Amino acid sequence: MSEHTEVEILLVEDSASDAELALRALKKHHLANNIVVVTDGEEALDFIFARGAFSNRSVENHPKVILLDLKLPKVDGLDVLRAIKSDPRTQIIPVVVLTSSKQESDIVESYRLGVNSYIVKPVDFDKFVVAVRDLGMYWLLLNQPPKV
Repeated sequence: MSEHTEVEILLVEDSASDAELALRALKKHHLANNIVVVTDGEEALDFIFARGAFSNRSVENHPKVILLDLKLPKVDGLDVLRAIKSDPRTQIIPVVVLTSSKQESDIVESYRLGVNSYIVKPVDFDKFVVAVRDLGMYWLLLNQPPKV
């Protein structure tokens, strides 16, 4: 990927079927042209902080929004969120937790760490597609991020 290619969405999702549904919903509604999917927390941190396989990109060329699952292999989603929000280079990136966890402790900790939104994945296929479409519309079209 070219350093100058703007990533609109970083999707951090270990479930291949959930990732595929999210991609379909976003592309069907023409909400994002450049979506990067990573499947674990370590890979997410490598992408965000431009290291490892992603060392050819710039940390400052961050995605417009990160859709983050919490229950991830290697590095937990809460640890990914903690790293993003504690680094001045990345703390401005909107992060939306998109997870199956309804645990109050996960919700509270996510907000304490600075998450911008917490969405519990709908189990129903059609509702999941609508939820992802609505997320894409809000964060990519309606939300006005600061110019950095």
